[in-house]
Amino acid sequence: MVTYQYNCETDGPTDVSRPMGEATQTIECPVCNQQAQRVFSMPLVSAVDQKRMKLIDSTKATSDRPEVVTSIPNDGRRKKQPMAPNNPLLQKLPRP
Repeated sequence: MVTYQYNCETDGPTDVSRPMGEATQTIECPVCNQQAQRVFSMPLVSAVDQKRMKLIDSTKATSDRPEVVTSIPNDGRRKKQPMAPNNPLLQKLPRP
């Protein structure tokens, strides 16, 4: 759904949500039932989170020229410690 803006001469701007491409040039004003004209405005690009925009830009950049890596990236997980064999003598040792 896309939000379209219409302007009524008596009641001012009105926002209407419609599927993309299905907006008409005029609608009835929900307050006074007069014809309200569609207003073409710029999209709200500045309202987008900067981290999200950076992620979108980096994803687009790697689609045609992938990054070259020289080693396996660290995924942040700790390495698994090897398990001690199940020895009944070890169970008698004091625990920290």
